[in-house]
Amino acid sequence: MDDDYYPDENYSETNFSESNVCEMGDYFVFYTHLTTVLYTLAFLLSLLGNTLVLWILFKYENLTSLTNVSIMNLCVSDLVFSCMLPFWAVDQSFGWIFGEFLCKTLNAVFSIGYYSGVFFLTLMTILRYLSVVNPLSTLRSQTQCCGFLVSLVVWTGSIFIVIPEVIHTTVQADLEGHKTCDYADLRWKKVDIYQRNALFLISFGVIVFCYFKILIILLRARSRRKHRTVKLILIIVVVFFLSWAPYNILSLLITFPPPTCQYAKDINLAFHISRKIAFSHCCLNPVLYVFVGVKFKRHLLRLRSQCLPCGNHQVSSPRICSQDKFHYEDASIY
Repeated sequence: MDDDYYPDENYSETNFSESNVCEMGDYFVFYTHLTTVLYTLAFLLSLLGNTLVLWILFKYENLTSLTNVSIMNLCVSDLVFSCMLPFWAVDQSFGWIFGEFLCKTLNAVFSIGYYSGVFFLTLMTILRYLSVVNPLSTLRSQTQCCGFLVSLVVWTGSIFIVIPEVIHTTVQADLEGHKTCDYADLRWKKVDIYQRNALFLISFGVIVFCYFKILIILLRARSRRKHRTVKLILIIVVVFFLSWAPYNILSLLITFPPPTCQYAKDINLAFHISRKIAFSHCCLNPVLYVFVGVKFKRHLLRLRSQCLPCGNHQVSSPRICSQDKFHYEDASIY
């Protein structure tokens, strides 16, 4: 999943090595510098935003709710994912300089962050579907033990999925001495790409089915609270899939031999752009909570009123300062 996880800037040149006609040259020089800036910015924003969401969850919310547990784990997934970005930024500029152990470890942690994010988004959609179809049967039986077991299953499954990656990734050097952290065998790289796309499509199918059923039910209902919750989860899921779908599709297309040199250049350019969009997604969810989540905005005001003195007229009103007495009826952060 790193910046050399799929074919790098010299991918097309490698595939055309026999005729030596496809020189990439300085085709990606600008994007090398852009990678450093973008990944660093995404890392800082993700660290700030997801840490704030976790703080609000632990301070104000009910963590017996499986939806809140899923949000908490989604924040952890984004943090795990984003913590790898500085390494890929360095790798993009200087090659892999961190050694064999970190090559295997960081790739594994990076992939675990991605897979767990997909699984928790799918779980959140299924939970919302169940709460809309039959809310009494799902909301009354949730416990912290249940949330812990669900989280354990998802994280364990994500770890098992990346075991082949740990085994088969290694540090390699080309003829010019440029080191990369990549699969030693191209066949295992293709297996990983196919597996990732298959799980992505399965999750997408489950989510589409659930939301199709949810929309049918909500069109007959008049619950604004349910509409609000479903709306936020739907936006989170749509943004995730729009961010990652182009990257996954292009990573699959790149495994096939390019018919022409120009096609190789174009698809590599598109791939690098899509990768930067996908890898920057880890900082977006907190932004969505602020702009779409009504309860999250209330919690931010509540936190702000506690951190700043209520007597300051420029800071808050008495109504905001007294929000600690409010009881929020919804079980989730939305």
